[in-house]
Amino acid sequence: MSTIPPTGRTTRPGLNPMRLEFPQSLAVYDDYAQAQKTVDFLSDEEFPVENCMIVGTDLKRIERITGRLTTGRVAAGAALSGAWFGLFIGVIFTLFTDENVFATIVSTVLFGVAFFVIWALLGYAMTRGQRDFQSVTSVVATRYEVLVEHKVAGQARELLTKLPGALPNPFE
Repeated sequence: MSTIPPTGRTTRPGLNPMRLEFPQSLAVYDDYAQAQKTVDFLSDEEFPVENCMIVGTDLKRIERITGRLTTGRVAAGAALSGAWFGLFIGVIFTLFTDENVFATIVSTVLFGVAFFVIWALLGYAMTRGQRDFQSVTSVVATRYEVLVEHKVAGQARELLTKLPGALPNPFE
């Protein structure tokens, strides 16, 4: 028995859509674009791509340092965030009051700036200089493996022989 979810695809009850029953590795690539190109090619060849999965492996956490963190920068960033938040709250307040619109918005912006700056400086002081830099963090995969369901693996391998450079050279 099968059910039809909102996507229109047929799945068996209890089957996790992020899993294949008996996956086999079709190919491993160094970047996502190559893996995507492989699956797109299979789709163009009318291969049942619902039996495919691209899996990022060998995950790395990368932290890019974007600059020094100083008391001034902390205060400036907090003031900007507080101003935006105060503006948002001020606009909402003006929808429900007959007070002076300009005064309401200015006062909520000022309160937002003050509140955000105080909390940001307190938080920064509590770190006691243990993290005096700004950074952006991301998790990236270093390899991408295309997996296919075992029952169609042979068909997928045969189709990929038509795509130049689709399968990595095992002797590199």
